[in-house]
Amino acid sequence: MTVIPLIHALYDPRASLPLDAAFYERALEDIAYFGIASQVYFLIQQQGRWSQVPTFFQEQLQQPYNETLYLNFFIKNQTEQLLKKFEEWAIPVIPLKGVYFAETYFGHLGARGTTDIDVLVQKPDLERAIQCVKSLGYTTEQEHTALHFHWSLSKSLPNCSVPLTVELHWDLLIERTSNLNMDEFWGEASQVGSFHYVKELSVYHSFYMICLHGWSHYMNSPKYFIDIIQVLHSRQDQIDYIRLLEDAASHKTLRRMIRTLLTVYRYFPHVSEIKELPLPSGRTINFYGEYGGSKSRNYKQFVGKIYNKFFNYDSLAHSWAALATYICNLGKMMFSSEMKKF
Repeated sequence: MTVIPLIHALYDPRASLPLDAAFYERALEDIAYFGIASQVYFLIQQQGRWSQVPTFFQEQLQQPYNETLYLNFFIKNQTEQLLKKFEEWAIPVIPLKGVYFAETYFGHLGARGTTDIDVLVQKPDLERAIQCVKSLGYTTEQEHTALHFHWSLSKSLPNCSVPLTVELHWDLLIERTSNLNMDEFWGEASQVGSFHYVKELSVYHSFYMICLHGWSHYMNSPKYFIDIIQVLHSRQDQIDYIRLLEDAASHKTLRRMIRTLLTVYRYFPHVSEIKELPLPSGRTINFYGEYGGSKSRNYKQFVGKIYNKFFNYDSLAHSWAALATYICNLGKMMFSSEMKKF
Protein backbone atom coordinates (compact mmCIF):
# COMPACT_ATOMS: atom_id res chain seq x y z
CA MET A 1 0.00 0.00 0.00
CA THR A 2 1.64 3.24 -1.17
CA VAL A 3 0.01 5.40 1.46
CA ILE A 4 1.57 3.54 4.43
CA PRO A 5 5.11 4.94 3.89
CA LEU A 6 3.55 8.37 3.33
CA ILE A 7 1.74 8.23 6.68
CA HIS A 8 4.92 6.95 8.30
CA ALA A 9 6.86 9.93 6.93
CA LEU A 10 4.22 12.31 8.30
CA TYR A 11 4.43 10.89 11.82
CA ASP A 12 8.08 9.88 12.15
CA PRO A 13 10.20 13.06 12.41
CA ARG A 14 13.27 11.17 11.15
CA ALA A 15 11.57 10.01 7.95
CA SER A 16 11.68 12.00 4.72
CA LEU A 17 8.78 12.40 2.34
CA PRO A 18 9.28 10.52 -0.96
CA LEU A 19 10.62 12.53 -3.89
CA ASP A 20 9.19 10.46 -6.76
CA ALA A 21 6.16 12.09 -8.42
CA ALA A 22 4.90 8.66 -9.49
CA PHE A 23 4.72 7.69 -5.81
CA TYR A 24 2.22 10.49 -5.17
CA GLU A 25 0.12 9.50 -8.17
CA ARG A 26 -0.22 6.00 -6.73
CA ALA A 27 -0.80 7.39 -3.24
CA LEU A 28 -3.74 9.46 -4.49
CA GLU A 29 -5.47 6.25 -5.59
CA ASP A 30 -5.15 4.75 -2.11
CA ILE A 31 -6.14 8.01 -0.43
CA ALA A 32 -9.31 8.24 -2.52
CA TYR A 33 -10.13 4.56 -2.04
CA PHE A 34 -9.80 4.70 1.75
CA GLY A 35 -11.29 8.19 2.14
CA ILE A 36 -8.39 9.70 4.08
CA ALA A 37 -7.74 12.86 2.05
CA SER A 38 -8.67 15.10 4.97
CA GLN A 39 -6.23 13.35 7.34
CA VAL A 40 -3.32 13.49 4.88
CA TYR A 41 -4.05 17.09 3.90
CA PHE A 42 -4.28 18.18 7.53
CA LEU A 43 -1.04 16.48 8.58
CA ILE A 44 0.93 18.03 5.71
CA GLN A 45 -0.68 21.43 6.35
CA GLN A 46 -0.02 21.23 10.08
CA GLN A 47 3.65 20.45 9.50
CA GLY A 48 4.08 23.05 6.77
CA ARG A 49 5.46 20.51 4.30
CA TRP A 50 3.63 21.38 1.09
CA SER A 51 6.92 22.44 -0.50
CA GLN A 52 8.11 18.82 -0.13
CA VAL A 53 5.32 17.27 -2.22
CA PRO A 54 4.28 17.83 -5.86
CA THR A 55 1.84 20.66 -6.55
CA PHE A 56 -0.68 18.30 -8.17
CA PHE A 57 -0.80 16.29 -4.93
CA GLN A 58 -1.92 19.30 -2.91
CA GLU A 59 -4.41 20.31 -5.60
CA GLN A 60 -5.96 16.83 -5.65
CA LEU A 61 -6.33 16.79 -1.85
CA GLN A 62 -7.70 20.31 -1.52
CA GLN A 63 -11.23 19.64 -2.78
CA PRO A 64 -11.98 16.50 -0.71
CA TYR A 65 -10.51 18.26 2.34
CA ASN A 66 -12.80 21.25 1.82
CA GLU A 67 -15.78 18.95 1.32
CA THR A 68 -14.96 17.14 4.56
CA LEU A 69 -14.62 20.43 6.42
CA TYR A 70 -18.00 21.72 5.19
CA LEU A 71 -19.71 18.40 5.95
CA ASN A 72 -18.18 18.32 9.42
CA PHE A 73 -19.44 21.84 10.11
CA PHE A 74 -22.93 20.64 9.28
CA ILE A 75 -22.61 17.42 11.30
CA LYS A 76 -21.24 19.36 14.28
CA ASN A 77 -24.28 21.64 14.15
CA GLN A 78 -26.61 18.64 14.02
CA THR A 79 -24.67 16.94 16.83
CA GLU A 80 -24.97 20.01 19.04
CA GLN A 81 -28.73 20.08 18.47
CA LEU A 82 -28.90 16.41 19.39
CA LEU A 83 -26.84 16.82 22.56
CA LYS A 84 -28.97 19.78 23.67
CA LYS A 85 -32.06 17.63 23.20
CA PHE A 86 -30.52 14.86 25.33
CA GLU A 87 -29.79 17.48 27.98
CA GLU A 88 -33.42 18.65 27.88
CA TRP A 89 -34.61 15.07 28.29
CA ALA A 90 -32.11 14.49 31.14
CA ILE A 91 -30.57 11.48 29.37
CA PRO A 92 -26.84 10.91 29.98
CA VAL A 93 -24.98 10.79 26.65
CA ILE A 94 -21.38 10.65 25.40
CA PRO A 95 -20.40 11.60 21.82
CA LEU A 96 -18.20 8.93 20.20
CA LYS A 97 -15.63 9.48 17.44
CA GLY A 98 -16.90 11.98 14.88
CA VAL A 99 -16.31 15.71 14.95
CA TYR A 100 -15.42 15.90 18.63
CA PHE A 101 -12.73 13.26 18.21
CA ALA A 102 -11.27 15.28 15.33
CA GLU A 103 -11.21 18.49 17.36
CA THR A 104 -9.89 16.88 20.55
CA TYR A 105 -7.12 14.68 19.18
CA PHE A 106 -6.24 16.29 15.84
CA GLY A 107 -6.95 19.85 16.86
CA HIS A 108 -9.08 20.74 13.84
CA LEU A 109 -12.64 20.07 12.74
CA GLY A 110 -11.61 19.21 9.17
CA ALA A 111 -8.81 16.81 10.09
CA ARG A 112 -10.93 13.66 10.03
CA GLY A 113 -14.04 12.94 8.01
CA THR A 114 -17.27 11.56 9.41
CA THR A 115 -20.65 10.80 7.86
CA ASP A 116 -22.90 10.11 10.83
CA ILE A 117 -23.39 10.84 14.53
CA ASP A 118 -22.37 8.20 17.07
CA VAL A 119 -23.31 8.58 20.72
CA LEU A 120 -23.12 6.32 23.76
CA VAL A 121 -26.14 5.93 26.04
CA GLN A 122 -26.84 3.64 28.97
CA LYS A 123 -28.87 0.60 28.03
CA PRO A 124 -31.74 1.31 30.48
CA ASP A 125 -32.13 4.70 28.74
CA LEU A 126 -32.27 3.24 25.22
CA GLU A 127 -36.02 3.51 24.64
CA ARG A 128 -36.12 7.11 25.86
CA ALA A 129 -33.03 7.89 23.81
CA ILE A 130 -34.73 6.52 20.68
CA GLN A 131 -37.74 8.75 21.28
CA CYS A 132 -35.47 11.71 21.96
CA VAL A 133 -33.66 11.23 18.64
CA LYS A 134 -36.96 10.74 16.79
CA SER A 135 -38.19 14.08 18.15
CA LEU A 136 -35.52 15.73 15.97
CA GLY A 137 -36.78 14.06 12.81
CA TYR A 138 -34.65 10.91 12.76
CA THR A 139 -37.64 8.67 12.27
CA THR A 140 -36.35 6.04 9.86
CA GLU A 141 -35.19 3.02 11.86
CA GLN A 142 -32.73 0.63 10.29
CA GLU A 143 -33.32 -3.07 10.74
CA HIS A 144 -31.86 -4.09 14.09
CA THR A 145 -29.31 -6.89 14.11
CA ALA A 146 -29.57 -9.55 16.81
CA LEU A 147 -27.27 -9.02 19.79
CA HIS A 148 -25.71 -5.97 18.18
CA PHE A 149 -24.71 -2.95 20.24
CA HIS A 150 -26.25 0.04 18.53
CA TRP A 151 -29.56 1.31 17.19
CA SER A 152 -29.60 3.42 14.01
CA LEU A 153 -32.08 6.15 13.13
CA SER A 154 -31.92 8.36 10.04
CA LYS A 155 -33.53 11.44 8.54
CA SER A 156 -33.58 12.68 4.97
CA LEU A 157 -31.75 15.87 4.10
CA PRO A 158 -32.82 18.47 1.52
CA ASN A 159 -31.07 18.08 -1.85
CA CYS A 160 -29.13 15.07 -0.62
CA SER A 161 -29.59 11.41 -1.55
CA VAL A 162 -27.77 10.17 1.57
CA PRO A 163 -29.64 10.48 4.89
CA LEU A 164 -27.99 11.59 8.12
CA THR A 165 -27.84 8.75 10.64
CA VAL A 166 -27.60 8.74 14.42
CA GLU A 167 -26.23 5.57 15.97
CA LEU A 168 -27.17 4.99 19.60
CA HIS A 169 -24.54 2.74 21.17
CA TRP A 170 -24.89 1.12 24.57
CA ASP A 171 -21.76 -1.01 24.22
CA LEU A 172 -18.61 -1.14 22.09
CA LEU A 173 -18.77 -4.82 21.12
CA ILE A 174 -21.37 -7.38 20.10
CA GLU A 175 -23.20 -8.70 23.13
CA ARG A 176 -21.86 -11.90 24.72
CA THR A 177 -18.47 -11.60 22.99
CA SER A 178 -16.69 -9.95 25.94
CA ASN A 179 -16.99 -9.04 29.61
CA LEU A 180 -16.64 -5.35 28.83
CA ASN A 181 -18.05 -3.23 31.65
CA MET A 182 -19.39 0.03 30.28
CA ASP A 183 -19.91 1.36 33.82
CA GLU A 184 -16.14 1.86 33.95
CA PHE A 185 -16.31 4.11 30.87
CA TRP A 186 -19.19 6.11 32.32
CA GLY A 187 -17.53 6.34 35.72
CA GLU A 188 -14.48 8.18 34.38
CA ALA A 189 -16.34 10.34 31.85
CA SER A 190 -16.38 14.07 32.59
CA GLN A 191 -19.04 16.71 32.02
CA VAL A 192 -18.82 18.82 28.87
CA GLY A 193 -18.98 22.57 29.45
CA SER A 194 -22.13 23.67 31.25
CA PHE A 195 -24.00 20.46 30.43
CA HIS A 196 -25.11 18.15 33.23
CA TYR A 197 -25.94 15.09 31.13
CA VAL A 198 -23.53 15.42 28.20
CA LYS A 199 -20.17 13.85 28.99
CA GLU A 200 -16.92 12.94 27.26
CA LEU A 201 -14.81 9.82 27.60
CA SER A 202 -11.47 10.01 29.36
CA VAL A 203 -8.42 9.91 27.10
CA TYR A 204 -7.70 6.39 28.35
CA HIS A 205 -11.16 5.10 27.46
CA SER A 206 -11.16 7.00 24.15
CA PHE A 207 -7.99 5.11 23.26
CA TYR A 208 -9.53 1.82 24.41
CA MET A 209 -12.58 2.54 22.26
CA ILE A 210 -10.62 3.50 19.15
CA CYS A 211 -8.52 0.33 19.39
CA LEU A 212 -11.63 -1.86 19.60
CA HIS A 213 -13.18 0.13 16.75
CA GLY A 214 -10.17 -0.56 14.54
CA TRP A 215 -10.21 -4.24 15.49
CA SER A 216 -13.92 -4.55 14.64
CA HIS A 217 -13.12 -3.28 11.13
CA TYR A 218 -10.15 -5.67 10.76
CA MET A 219 -7.78 -2.66 10.70
CA ASN A 220 -8.54 -2.72 6.98
CA SER A 221 -8.02 0.98 6.34
CA PRO A 222 -5.20 3.43 7.11
CA LYS A 223 -7.74 5.61 8.93
CA TYR A 224 -7.78 3.18 11.87
CA PHE A 225 -3.99 3.32 12.10
CA ILE A 226 -4.07 7.12 11.92
CA ASP A 227 -6.64 7.37 14.74
CA ILE A 228 -4.56 5.20 17.07
CA ILE A 229 -1.25 6.84 16.17
CA GLN A 230 -2.72 10.33 16.52
CA VAL A 231 -3.96 9.64 20.05
CA LEU A 232 -0.57 8.18 20.97
CA HIS A 233 1.24 11.21 19.55
CA SER A 234 -1.01 13.74 21.23
CA ARG A 235 -1.83 12.08 24.57
CA GLN A 236 0.77 9.38 25.23
CA ASP A 237 1.26 10.47 28.86
CA GLN A 238 -2.42 9.82 29.60
CA ILE A 239 -2.44 6.24 28.31
CA ASP A 240 -1.35 3.57 30.78
CA TYR A 241 -0.50 0.39 28.88
CA ILE A 242 -0.15 -1.69 32.06
CA ARG A 243 -3.67 -0.74 33.05
CA LEU A 244 -4.90 -1.22 29.49
CA LEU A 245 -3.64 -4.80 29.34
CA GLU A 246 -4.92 -5.59 32.83
CA ASP A 247 -8.36 -4.16 32.00
CA ALA A 248 -8.42 -5.98 28.67
CA ALA A 249 -7.61 -9.25 30.44
CA SER A 250 -10.47 -8.62 32.87
CA HIS A 251 -12.83 -7.65 30.05
CA LYS A 252 -11.77 -10.65 27.94
CA THR A 253 -10.65 -8.34 25.14
CA LEU A 254 -6.91 -8.91 25.60
CA ARG A 255 -6.30 -10.85 22.38
CA ARG A 256 -8.18 -8.22 20.40
CA MET A 257 -6.26 -5.38 22.02
CA ILE A 258 -2.87 -7.02 21.54
CA ARG A 259 -3.63 -7.93 17.93
CA THR A 260 -4.62 -4.36 17.15
CA LEU A 261 -1.67 -2.69 18.85
CA LEU A 262 0.91 -5.12 17.49
CA THR A 263 -0.40 -4.49 13.99
CA VAL A 264 0.02 -0.73 14.47
CA TYR A 265 3.50 -1.13 15.93
CA ARG A 266 4.51 -3.47 13.13
CA TYR A 267 3.63 -1.06 10.33
CA PHE A 268 4.74 2.04 12.26
CA PRO A 269 7.73 0.95 14.37
CA HIS A 270 8.61 4.52 15.35
CA VAL A 271 5.63 4.44 17.73
CA SER A 272 7.76 2.32 20.10
CA GLU A 273 9.91 5.38 20.73
CA ILE A 274 6.84 7.39 21.68
CA LYS A 275 5.33 4.72 23.90
CA GLU A 276 6.79 1.27 24.39
CA LEU A 277 4.29 -1.57 24.32
CA PRO A 278 4.83 -3.92 27.31
CA LEU A 279 3.70 -7.28 25.98
CA PRO A 280 2.89 -10.28 28.16
CA SER A 281 5.55 -12.96 27.79
CA GLY A 282 4.77 -15.73 25.33
CA ARG A 283 2.28 -13.70 23.32
CA THR A 284 2.47 -14.16 19.55
CA ILE A 285 0.32 -12.95 16.69
CA ASN A 286 -0.58 -13.88 13.16
CA PHE A 287 -0.81 -10.59 11.31
CA TYR A 288 -3.65 -9.50 9.09
CA GLY A 289 -1.51 -9.86 5.97
CA GLU A 290 0.26 -7.31 3.86
CA TYR A 291 -1.83 -4.33 2.84
CA GLY A 292 -1.96 -4.08 -0.91
CA GLY A 293 -3.87 -0.86 -1.48
CA SER A 294 -6.92 -0.01 -3.53
CA LYS A 295 -6.41 -2.64 -6.23
CA SER A 296 -5.15 -5.52 -4.18
CA ARG A 297 -6.72 -8.36 -2.21
CA ASN A 298 -4.83 -11.35 -0.94
CA TYR A 299 -5.35 -14.70 0.73
CA LYS A 300 -3.63 -13.65 3.95
CA GLN A 301 -6.06 -10.76 4.41
CA PHE A 302 -9.03 -13.09 3.92
CA VAL A 303 -7.71 -15.63 6.43
CA GLY A 304 -6.90 -12.82 8.84
CA LYS A 305 -10.47 -11.54 8.66
CA ILE A 306 -11.91 -14.99 9.32
CA TYR A 307 -9.61 -15.42 12.32
CA ASN A 308 -10.46 -11.94 13.54
CA LYS A 309 -14.21 -12.45 13.22
CA PHE A 310 -14.54 -15.84 14.90
CA PHE A 311 -11.37 -16.84 16.75
CA ASN A 312 -9.64 -13.74 18.11
CA TYR A 313 -11.30 -14.05 21.52
CA ASP A 314 -10.13 -14.76 25.06
CA SER A 315 -12.93 -17.24 25.67
CA LEU A 316 -14.34 -20.15 23.68
CA ALA A 317 -17.82 -19.04 24.75
CA HIS A 318 -17.21 -15.64 23.18
CA SER A 319 -16.05 -17.27 19.93
CA TRP A 320 -19.20 -19.36 19.85
CA ALA A 321 -21.31 -16.25 20.52
CA ALA A 322 -19.65 -14.44 17.61
CA LEU A 323 -20.24 -17.40 15.30
CA ALA A 324 -23.86 -17.82 16.46
CA THR A 325 -24.54 -14.11 15.94
CA TYR A 326 -23.10 -14.25 12.43
CA ILE A 327 -25.18 -17.33 11.49
CA CYS A 328 -28.32 -15.77 12.97
CA ASN A 329 -27.83 -12.53 11.09
CA LEU A 330 -26.94 -14.34 7.86
CA GLY A 331 -30.13 -16.38 8.09
CA LYS A 332 -32.12 -13.26 8.82
CA MET A 333 -30.65 -11.51 5.77
CA MET A 334 -31.38 -14.49 3.51
CA PHE A 335 -34.93 -14.78 4.82
CA SER A 336 -35.48 -11.05 4.36
CA SER A 337 -34.15 -11.29 0.80
CA GLU A 338 -36.48 -14.19 -0.02
CA MET A 339 -39.44 -12.31 1.45
CA LYS A 340 -38.64 -9.29 -0.71
CA LYS A 341 -38.51 -11.50 -3.82
CA PHE A 342 -41.81 -13.10 -2.85
